[in-house]
This record gives sequence, structure tokens and C-alpha cells, in this order.
Amino acid sequence: MLKDKTAIVGIGETPFARMLEESEFQLACKAIKAALEDAGISPSEVDALSCFTYEKTPEFEVARAVGMGEVHYFSQSPHGGGAGCGAIGHLAMAIATGVAKVGVVWRSRKRGARASRLWTSVEDVVTDHWKWTRPQGLLRPVDEVAILTRRYMHEYGLTREQLAHVALSMRSFAANNPKALMGARPLSLEQYLDARMISDPLCLFDNCLESDGAIALVLVGSDRARDCAKRPVYIHAFSQGMRPQHQVMTDFHGEDPLRSSSWTCAANLWRQSDIKAADIDVAQLYDAFSSLVLFSLEAYGLCARGEAGQFAADGNLRLGGRLPVNTSGGSLAEVYLHGMNLALEAVKQMRGNALTQVTGAQTCLVTSCDTTPNGAIVLRN
Repeated sequence: MLKDKTAIVGIGETPFARMLEESEFQLACKAIKAALEDAGISPSEVDALSCFTYEKTPEFEVARAVGMGEVHYFSQSPHGGGAGCGAIGHLAMAIATGVAKVGVVWRSRKRGARASRLWTSVEDVVTDHWKWTRPQGLLRPVDEVAILTRRYMHEYGLTREQLAHVALSMRSFAANNPKALMGARPLSLEQYLDARMISDPLCLFDNCLESDGAIALVLVGSDRARDCAKRPVYIHAFSQGMRPQHQVMTDFHGEDPLRSSSWTCAANLWRQSDIKAADIDVAQLYDAFSSLVLFSLEAYGLCARGEAGQFAADGNLRLGGRLPVNTSGGSLAEVYLHGMNLALEAVKQMRGNALTQVTGAQTCLVTSCDTTPNGAIVLRN
């Protein structure tokens, strides 16, 4: 099994901004070099690479520019926001099985410019698989998630006031993070409720940021990890998940549209793990939209089904709560890099040097996008 056979030993990040001058390629190389320096590992030792299918930085160009030697493994994980944990997990499996020894995973993204956003290229007439999830003018991911959120409200009585506490919690963590794009902008419940709707019932503050930046992680085997420059963070369990008949973004036509691929992923994740949902000290849950956090809380067994809204409203997502979530501000308040900032923050929490450190945290769950085929990892220190 994969259990504790690999560790994350290096992390690197560029500045985050609404708009950066560097290209995605330049940002990727900067983040990778910073992560290798953090690990105390030479680029020439890297022999495995993993990234997203949406990545516009080819592996061979990255390897050449950073100064890597012979590469024995390279892969890409699909489905955008669903890819992050998959990209990390693929690399961990390659190292655990002996295919490679030192791996780098990264996400570089320039999302600030309007032309770079996916829905700008949506066709007037949809003829491919998207026709099953984007009928009647649902052009953007937020429209699809809004439909699911309204269904959840109908089924379980979720209120906007309860949903607000996801965004309010992330903003409170961002206030302690100088790199967070919304760190200097406090948010009140009144401001949230008065904000303009983007796709009812999701308002402006339920949506992730549009931003630029890059993040990279370095992985090695657990035997090598003890000799690296920084405290290793072990990958205890990993799984991906895709439920039967699932579409790329959402499954409006299934028997239970609210039972996402995260439920499939979670069952297989906990099957492998000695660490269970009740043992998780801190979580980094994919939050392109605030309601995805509520869906993930229930799918991974972190609270009972139908109770995530009240769980958030009771303050459990905040520091000192039952389960602090997205402690750097997440995609709602720090930066949107398809969730890779969540993995970065998870490593910092396990090292014990996060800006908003959860005291005594020894375990962390990281998830990718709830509404797509996805993945998740359990980390421990």
C-alpha cells in the first residue's frame, strides 16, 4: 500500500496577484526552483514530474529550463479543480513503487485576464458532453453549482446566513495572511447578504478569486525524507473518485444529484487509511464556490448529511472550532490555483509553521473539487 511510503519535503510559491507579468511557464519554473531549494535537493536529482492537463507548461520545457537530469516518470491529472490531489497522488505512487526517486508537482495559472477564463470559449450551441450539464443557458461552473446549491437548500433547509459562514471563515483566515489577495478586506455578514448575485443563490463572495501565481511541491520516498532540509510531511492515504455515469462537472440526472464523486473517493480513501474522518485535525477543502465546502464536509464524513450548514454557522470551520478549514484563506480569499494552495497550506500546518497554526495538528485532509471526478489525500506529520 501507499501508506506513509512517500513524503512532501519541499514547497515553493510565487507572489499571488490579480495580474502578474510573468508567463505561466516562468511562474512554474520559479515555484519549482523555490520548492527544490526548500527541500535542499538539486534539480538534477528530479526524475519524476506531475501536473494538470490544463497546464500550459510542457514537462520537457520545464525539465530543461530548471536543469533536471534524466526523467523516468511524467503524468498529468485531468478535470481542472478535480486534479490537484490526483497530480500529487500519481507522483506518490510512482515513487512508492520505485519507478522514480524525486518528484515535482506544480500548478501555474494566469486566471486574472478575462480571456483566460474557461467560459469565454463556450460555443453558442453545445454539442459535446457538456450538453448534459449545461442546458438552458448554464454557461459557467458557478451556474451548475448554483443549481446543486438550490437543491441542497430545498432538501436540507440550508439558509444563506448559514452558507455565509464559509466565506466569512475563509476571510478571517486571510486576514492573518499577507499573501492573501483579500487579506486586507474584512467581510461582515451584512456585506455578504447585500452582495450582488452571480448565480442565485451564490453571491459575489461565494465565488473564488480570479488570480495569477504558481505553487510546487517536492516528493521523495520516506527513507530519503528524513535527510532532507525540512520536516517531512507523509502522504498517508490517497484516492481518486468518479461515481457511475458522472459528467465532467455535475450529475443533475443521477438518482441522487447531491451524492457526488467525493462520496466514491471518500469511501476508498478511508478504506486505506488508519487515520479516519474523526481523527482529522485540520482540513483543506476545495472551495471554488462556498457550497462545495459544505458538500465535502458531508461526503468525507466530517459531519452528518444535511448538517454542514449548521456546522459552519456554529463556528466549527474557524480557528478553535471542531475542524478549522482552509486556514490560509483558500480559493475564496487567498488565491485561486485550482486548489494547489490548499495542499501548500496543509504542508505548512503539518510542519507546524502556518501563519494561522492549528495547535497540535497532526493530521490533515486535502480534497479536490467536489463536483468533478476528483481526488483526496490524508497527510500526517
